[in-house]
Formats: sequence, structure tokens, C-alpha cells
Amino acid sequence: MTTMIITLIGLLILIAGMVLLLIEAFATSIFWGLACLFINPMCLLFLARYWKQAKLSFYIQVVGLSVLLIGYHLHQQFNF
Repeated sequence: MTTMIITLIGLLILIAGMVLLLIEAFATSIFWGLACLFINPMCLLFLARYWKQAKLSFYIQVVGLSVLLIGYHLHQQFNF
């Protein structure tokens, strides 16, 4: 049960980082916002081009993915 909660927290942090990236993309321009919303690889281009703006959301996504993977690994390890 605890591992599922850790995984859920990681997923929520990851989603929060993705939403923050979309907000930053829409704040830059409507083109970047729509491109990041509908064409996922454009988010990587947005990150590369506007690193100073987007680095916080990237780091939040990395933390969320790390927590998610740790929770998943613990779940697989303890539920054999």
C-alpha cells in the first residue's frame, strides 16, 4: 500500500511539472503552447530554446519521474 502511495505521489509531481511546462509555453506564445500540447517532441525543442524559463518545470518532471520509478521498483520488489 505504501509503495502505491509513493508511486501516485511521483505521478502527481510529474503531471504538475508537465502542466507547468505547458503554462510556460503558452506564456511564451500561443504557437509554442499549442505545439507543446499537440506535438509532444516540440516540448523538447521548447526546453532547448527557452531553457532559462523552462528549467524549473524540467527539474520538477525529473523529480516526479524519479519518485515514480522508485515507488514502482519498491512495489515490484515487495510484491513478489
